[in-house]
Amino acid sequence: MNKIYSKLELDIILQRLEEKCLSPLGAELARSLQPARDLEVARRRLQATSEAEQVLRRYPDIPLSNIHDIRVEVARAAVGGLLEGQELLRVAATLAGGRRLRQFLLGLEGNWPVLREMATRIGDFRHLEKAIGQAIGPDGEVVDQATPRLLALRQQVRKTQERIKERLDGYLRSPEMQKYLQDNLYTIRNDRYVLPVKQEYRHQVPGLIHDQSASGATLFIEPMALVELNNELRRLQAAEAREIEAILRHLSNLIGREKETLEITLAALGELDFTLAKGYLSQEMAAVEPRLNNEGRWHIYRGRHPLLKGKVVPVSLTLGEDFDTLVITGPNTGGKTVTLKTVGLFTLMAQCGLHLPAAAGTEVDPTAAVYADIGDEQSIEQSLSTFSAHMAQIVAILKEVTPGSLVLLDELGAGTDPTEGAALAMAILDYLTGAGARTVATTHYSELKAYAYATPRVENAAVEFDSRTLQPTYNLIIGTPGESNAFVIASRLGLSPAIIERARSLLGEENQRVSRLIAGLAEDKRVSAREREAAEILRREAEAARAELERAKEAWQQQAAREMEKVREEARGLLRRARAEIREIMARLEKAMAEESLRGQQQAVTRARRQLKELEDAVDAGLAQYRPAAPNRPPENLQAGDRVYLLAWGQAGEVLSPPNDQGEVLVQVGALKVTVPLKELRLLEDVARAGSKNGPKKEDTKPGWLVKAAGNDDIRPEIDLRGLTVEEACHRVDAYLDDAVLAGLNQVSLIHGKGTGALRAALQEYLRQHPLVKGFRLGGAGEGGSGVTVVDIGR
Repeated sequence: MNKIYSKLELDIILQRLEEKCLSPLGAELARSLQPARDLEVARRRLQATSEAEQVLRRYPDIPLSNIHDIRVEVARAAVGGLLEGQELLRVAATLAGGRRLRQFLLGLEGNWPVLREMATRIGDFRHLEKAIGQAIGPDGEVVDQATPRLLALRQQVRKTQERIKERLDGYLRSPEMQKYLQDNLYTIRNDRYVLPVKQEYRHQVPGLIHDQSASGATLFIEPMALVELNNELRRLQAAEAREIEAILRHLSNLIGREKETLEITLAALGELDFTLAKGYLSQEMAAVEPRLNNEGRWHIYRGRHPLLKGKVVPVSLTLGEDFDTLVITGPNTGGKTVTLKTVGLFTLMAQCGLHLPAAAGTEVDPTAAVYADIGDEQSIEQSLSTFSAHMAQIVAILKEVTPGSLVLLDELGAGTDPTEGAALAMAILDYLTGAGARTVATTHYSELKAYAYATPRVENAAVEFDSRTLQPTYNLIIGTPGESNAFVIASRLGLSPAIIERARSLLGEENQRVSRLIAGLAEDKRVSAREREAAEILRREAEAARAELERAKEAWQQQAAREMEKVREEARGLLRRARAEIREIMARLEKAMAEESLRGQQQAVTRARRQLKELEDAVDAGLAQYRPAAPNRPPENLQAGDRVYLLAWGQAGEVLSPPNDQGEVLVQVGALKVTVPLKELRLLEDVARAGSKNGPKKEDTKPGWLVKAAGNDDIRPEIDLRGLTVEEACHRVDAYLDDAVLAGLNQVSLIHGKGTGALRAALQEYLRQHPLVKGFRLGGAGEGGSGVTVVDIGR
């Protein structure tokens, strides 16, 4: 790996990433991961990591297991090699694991384009899984049922073995034979069953000698009576081995034929494992996806070096916006080098597509080449001092640096005469700033503090030091150089005040003035930081209060909507009951007219009219509580944009132009533009106000309903029925007329289209029987013609 990557400890991060991988395929990708200085590549890598982190957060039980690296087995099978049982089991386990992972990822809810694309590249090899599962047992051995021939051969082998053992048991039970045997048992030599015969009795047991003991006292003899049975057993076992080989070769050939698709599957499984490992690492580091740019800009908010343990003080810094070079000063062990490494490591991690342990809003430039001179570079072999080794590194960097490069220099100019070292450091920073590089340098030289103040595009920063505890706070403060703490520390450790004063006098007036300036700036910075923190607390409290108000508002709106629906349902019920009573009255009227004389018919009509009038009055009284009240006077000084209520329409609209000389106003009502007499209009807010003041007591339980009804734009003066069946259209019209009555509309339009005219005829037949319809006609010019039926609603 690149030496700079090791200096910035990227190799340790990638090692942690490799440990998160659950398969050799993913681990190999983690080991080979290299930073990419291409903006789009970095974006794609980060998108994959973000998807993985989000999926793992929502679905932590992703079935990623039993994925083996079977590329060697697949390659060997493709050239005709024979795979053994355990190798076949590894193949089957990997294919089954990949299939489960594919089904899981493709079945997830939500939009996961990167992970889904990888999952679609995993093949379905259930035929291979089944073939291997039927032939190979859990121990890797070929099972009897792999083929009928193997089953028959193994049955014959067992039978032959039983016959041989029966013969051998007979020998062992024979009193005469027992005196010839060294032990009362039989064994196997050279895959043949034999008896352990004492050497002196070898002629009493005719047979073939296969072996003897180390002492020579025992001979292992195959009795002649068993030779033929053993031969038969060997023949059967050879046939069994050939059948097993044929089975293994068949399975190997099946795998070899799928070489290309298997390789694609294995590549996808490796990518998925590697990508999910990046998600696991992001969760472990509590990291976020950084913003990316190619403009040489860094914004790190509350960044934490990922390798620090325990409680870590986060660092925040900017680079490449108001300044291109940052000079960090402060005490040893104060965090200067950690800050330097954090900037470089974050850049490399972003190039690798890894999330950064920082706050949201962190931004880096992944297209930057990263150069670093960090740590003790002393070389004994090359007889180089620390200064010489650092200079050699810096010379190499200056030869390669280009505009936009990120250069990290630790203890710039150290290891030589302070005056010369400071001058050399300023010259190097001048060169890097002029070359367009982005540079972060740490130093102890006071001269560089003044240099940063006086040089354009160069800024000071300091790691804070608490002079009371004599400990660094590890906070980085941009815009302020580090204070000189030597005198403070010496004083607190007990050095004589006279000696400290003498030391101050030896500094010189210029150095003292700079020290006082730095101390004043540091104090101003601390005060500003406290004020910003207080302001931030107030801002967060204000945002929390606003969020609470929004939640309360949403809850109120939901409650109001529920109350509104309840009221509308009550009104619909009233209309339904009124219709039923009308139908009953009409039925009684028809029956009476059929049975009575002319005088009786006239009396029946009179009774029906009276009942209808009573019902009409009851309905009007009932509906009045659901209709908006309106003031008696038309509005004055009406202007375009005013919201108004149209009395004749029972609908809300918006004024498009003031009244003309004839006292007419152009109003937008839904999709229609209509000219309405001024006397027929009321300001919407007056209608709402009047409704809330004058409405019946029932509305006291529904505050705001009248306002909602008066401004209700949901009930439009027309309904589109094109494309519906007759039954669907009639059902829609029935509900629509109810709503129109509730909204106070006197006239509505049914849009049914021209077509064959069947829907128009059916609707008009339906309207003739409808109790809420006073009359209807076809639309006139500008109203849709024969494609529209205009309905007058009865009151």
